[in-house]
Amino acid sequence: MTTATLKPPPLSKSTTGPRILIISPVKDEAKYLERTIRSMTAQTLKPALWVIVDDGSSDATGAIADEAAHAYPWILVLHRKLGTARRVGPGVVEAFYDGLKRAHIEDYDYVCKLDGDLEFKANYFERMIAYFEADPHLGTISGKAYIPAGDRFVLERTGDQFSHGVAKLYRRTCFEEIGGFVRQVMWDGIDCHRCRMFGWSAKSVDKPDLQIKHLRLMGSSFKSVYHGRMRWGRGQHFMGTHPLYLLAISTYRMAERPWVLGGICILIGYLQAAISRQPRYDDSEFRGYLRRWQFRELRRLFVSDSPYSQ
Repeated sequence: MTTATLKPPPLSKSTTGPRILIISPVKDEAKYLERTIRSMTAQTLKPALWVIVDDGSSDATGAIADEAAHAYPWILVLHRKLGTARRVGPGVVEAFYDGLKRAHIEDYDYVCKLDGDLEFKANYFERMIAYFEADPHLGTISGKAYIPAGDRFVLERTGDQFSHGVAKLYRRTCFEEIGGFVRQVMWDGIDCHRCRMFGWSAKSVDKPDLQIKHLRLMGSSFKSVYHGRMRWGRGQHFMGTHPLYLLAISTYRMAERPWVLGGICILIGYLQAAISRQPRYDDSEFRGYLRRWQFRELRRLFVSDSPYSQ
């Protein structure tokens, strides 16, 4: 591994505002990364440190990141070994933690995992931090993601009780208390449930200035969107999701692209994992909490709409 800078730039002692650490695992994102960099460098509240982890890209991703690091002293680039296999879920988390090793997390107030295929408004992080300052129990937050559909962007449905996996911002004390990320598929659902377990709240907010353009369809996988949805189903099994709740998720997801088949693939992935007795998240207390939460949500379905997402 090599880095554009051997160590992170020192934090300014004169900095009195919130100190944000952003880590972006990226792989073969040359088509989109420049747009994410433009969004970040335009922020009214910039991070104290942004670590871009080039996860063995075979395109110009690393060069684009290096150019940004030379222009902005608060950007640090870490290059993982060329040809590193793409592993959605655990691979992303491993790359994130490689980036985290380049910073002293205790120096920061907030920690963000940010994808490299996003666009967002210039006041995005300033507005996010305002939510934290207004609610001391808020553990993690994001805006809502919008995905391309022809010549427009449409809402990528995510439950309001979850921060979105593409741009998860945490209060640093919450991130540490929940134990960070699980290195498995569904890490971005387990984290929000663990937040609630430990007395924190998790949320995503749909407001015009907080919309995130997700330039690549979530769950589309490097193989196909159907493969990604089946992986999602296997992740639900790993997390410990009850079959009835999984059925509700699958039904809910049939009403979005790819129509019907996406929801069916989630169900197939879950059933394959269950039949083959694949491992589950090794925390019985968490699984018990999760199912109690899921049954509360199912009961809510009888009196109001309930957005199933994680």
